[in-house]
Amino acid sequence: MEKNSAANKKRTEHPVRKTLVYIFLVIWGLVVLFPFYWMILTSVKSYSSYNSEYVPKFFTTSPTFQNYKDAFTAVPLARYFLNTIIFTVITTALMLIVIVLSAYAFARLDFRGRNITFTLFLSLMMIPNELVIITNFMTITNLGLRNTFTGLILPSVTSIFYIYLLKENFEQVPDELYKAAKVDGTSDFKYLVKVMIPICKPTVITIVILKVIECWNSSVWPRLITDDEAYFLVSNGIQEIRENGFGRENVPAMMAAVVIISVPLVVLFLIFHNKIMEGVSRGGTKG
Repeated sequence: MEKNSAANKKRTEHPVRKTLVYIFLVIWGLVVLFPFYWMILTSVKSYSSYNSEYVPKFFTTSPTFQNYKDAFTAVPLARYFLNTIIFTVITTALMLIVIVLSAYAFARLDFRGRNITFTLFLSLMMIPNELVIITNFMTITNLGLRNTFTGLILPSVTSIFYIYLLKENFEQVPDELYKAAKVDGTSDFKYLVKVMIPICKPTVITIVILKVIECWNSSVWPRLITDDEAYFLVSNGIQEIRENGFGRENVPAMMAAVVIISVPLVVLFLIFHNKIMEGVSRGGTKG
């Protein structure tokens, strides 16, 4: 009887615990999503209706999309989008070449000082970003590359963290495959392209997505190295809109611009979020 009562008690506790977990997750999800809802809600309010609200309202009965039209006319937002796409695509492509070759060299090639070199690479992660930005700014300025795409792109074509992440993933590929490929006369580059990259595809996709997000959100470096509007990115466009577009007081129009800029990243994450989780988990697991 005691065993049956204990079993019944466990069966009763399990649905209750599960229900509480779901309630907590729903509440937490609402808390996380509320800022996005508020941003979209504000963006469809007119300037007059927004300013007339002494107490903020959680809905609107007369939405307007005029703010979205104004976002493309107050400043050249379309040009900012094009600049950002160019910057993101070229930077991500160059970085992918650099980190794949570097990770493969550290993971598979046997050369003198490999471990020491990789340790020194990892130690660079301890340097504050502020010091790196100052050094990069002086270098790019001395090379005469300010207000150029080259100056925007060059400091971002590598990442120690991504090299480390991909190296750990490459090392999970069995050595027997490499030895068999070498017996068949396969070159290291062909082995990398035909075997390593397809096997580690989730991690590579994850790195690409994270880099795209990083480039899209890049703000400090583009603002520092460019003062020509022809090279502004969308992150700089927000500041330009605030200063020379709608003005600081037109919050609905600002929110419309933020929504436009945020949509590509949100869509990208929703499509590939499973790949991101899979790639990160594989990159950090041994065996």
